[in-house]
Amino acid sequence: MNRAMKYRLVNKPLTLLVLLTIAVTSVLAQVPERPSPPRLVNDFAVILTPEQSTYLEDTLVNFANKTSNQIVIVTLNDFGGMERSQMAYSIGEEWRVGQEKFDNGIVILIKPKRHDERGEAFIATGYGLEGALPDAICKRIVEQEMIPHFMLGEYYEGIVEALKVIMPIAAGEFSSEEYAAQSEGSSLFGALIVIGIVLIFIIFSIVNKRKGPTNFGGGNRKDPGFLDLLILGSLLSGRGGRFGGYSGGGLGRGGFGGGGFGGFGGGSFGGGGAGGSW
Repeated sequence: MNRAMKYRLVNKPLTLLVLLTIAVTSVLAQVPERPSPPRLVNDFAVILTPEQSTYLEDTLVNFANKTSNQIVIVTLNDFGGMERSQMAYSIGEEWRVGQEKFDNGIVILIKPKRHDERGEAFIATGYGLEGALPDAICKRIVEQEMIPHFMLGEYYEGIVEALKVIMPIAAGEFSSEEYAAQSEGSSLFGALIVIGIVLIFIIFSIVNKRKGPTNFGGGNRKDPGFLDLLILGSLLSGRGGRFGGYSGGGLGRGGFGGGGFGGFGGGSFGGGGAGGSW
């Protein structure tokens, strides 16, 4: 074996280590720095009002103090080329969200829709909460509680609806199975409403064709179209039986007083969670 070959063999592992270090450093460079002083609501994309941020912060601090579970909300205008899941896990790991003994942290990551770029959201769960909030439930929360509001630009409302589900499940007040059963029931109820609206429109159209055009009260009355009725049905379908919410306080009227967030506890993340886009 000549000297050049020996040199290449000896230095190959070192080269791989250097490349890996560069790759990891590049990824970490995209992750926002851990806030100082520590905060649970980090609205870097500025999609919340100061009052909304303060209320959510107080609510999550109160929840953390009572249950030790730490829920972090992070909004970003872009993920720096990273996948939403990778960014959420990296924030959880780098910020050490959750308690070290329990790994009970949650990261709610949101990228608002801007111009021609799609909006994205992801819920990442620490090791200790993967059983309580499995991937399928996280995906359901994103798709059913968050995105319908986000599509209307209602970011605060979408976050609140998600927390109304996440907090009681993480606290052990309800199970993910109970939430799944209730949300499926609500979806069926909503589908029946939409079907009913469509049937009413069909009957209304048939009757109108038989009677001919009518003009009640002498004015130019425009009858509701199919699209109008369908939108009405969609709105009504979303109002049936929301999840109960956390009993320990918050996400209702009023706020909390008292101390601020004490800091992150050293939790770890292993890939639990799910997300979606709009």
